Amino acid sequence: MSASLPGNRELPRSQYDLSTYFGRVQQAITLTDPSTLFAGQSGLENAKKLVTRYKTGEIKDMTPELWNAKKIVDSTLHPDTGEPVFLPFRMSSFVLSNLVVTVGMLQPGLGTVGTVGWQIANQSLNVAVNSSNANKSSPMTTETLAKSYGIAVTASCSVALGLNALVPRLRVAPSTRNILKRLIPFAAVASAGALNAYIMRRGEITTGIDVRPVLSEAQKKKMQTEGQSERDVPSLGRSQKAAKLAVYETAASRVFNNSPIMIIPAMVLYHIQEKQAWYKRLMAKPWVQARPKVGMLVPIGLNLGLITVVSFAALPLALAVFPQQQEISADDLEPEFHGKGGDGGKVWFNRGL
Repeated sequence: MSASLPGNRELPRSQYDLSTYFGRVQQAITLTDPSTLFAGQSGLENAKKLVTRYKTGEIKDMTPELWNAKKIVDSTLHPDTGEPVFLPFRMSSFVLSNLVVTVGMLQPGLGTVGTVGWQIANQSLNVAVNSSNANKSSPMTTETLAKSYGIAVTASCSVALGLNALVPRLRVAPSTRNILKRLIPFAAVASAGALNAYIMRRGEITTGIDVRPVLSEAQKKKMQTEGQSERDVPSLGRSQKAAKLAVYETAASRVFNNSPIMIIPAMVLYHIQEKQAWYKRLMAKPWVQARPKVGMLVPIGLNLGLITVVSFAALPLALAVFPQQQEISADDLEPEFHGKGGDGGKVWFNRGL
């Protein structure tokens, strides 16, 4: 990210109002923009030079070109090491990297081996993305990473296999049973994601996380003229209540992030296969009937297209549910923080991802 480049003048966090949901949606769109993947080494170097010129005071004001440079740098470089994150594990590659795994999990009629295999593949990808983007100043131990991975795989496979065995036995209408079968991958992924987030970060609840006073606009402008940002304000201390809120919101965000991608395509595909006459006419055509592989690829292609469209359209909406930089009244935290809030009596903390 831009924070890892030389210079003591911080760039604005965003060109959008992150205190509003719509502003966070716009910011999420820039974070997940796959066009940054095509910047290449020369594009990255040019972006770094432009950002560095601003941070060293050579460029005075933000411009559209500088905002684009910041987007490339923020989506490519790790904030702690300043090194490029491996391309498939960047946030801007999130949709593309997850396409194959998501399509695999959402295929109807998977057996036990297929269900377990795709759940393991999904959790392996999650571990790779999480470890590649983790805080390198407080690195996660190999033991913690392995434990988190094992719990996530166990949880997702247990939920998927358990529901696969339970749903056929439910006394419900066949159409309802078919819908429930389509939702099993979502239940498995969502439960594993939420549990994974809690296991990986439960230590924060014990130690607490740093909280800092919210600055007024005048204070922010003064710090900017001094080449500082809100992160340079000394911490008021570590709050366990803030940590609980951060961890619980992160666990909930994992469910929200998976919801549109795992539910909407499955339901739309079910509607197409069961209710749409054009689909039934297509599958009944002699040339499709004579080629079983074509008949198998048609729903896979539809599923892939639906997942792609929904991922790019709905992921920013899900990512924006909770603000990354969370504000809360100091009086809602432990007694030692009462009366120590900044503007409006509030403090802020970094929720994490």
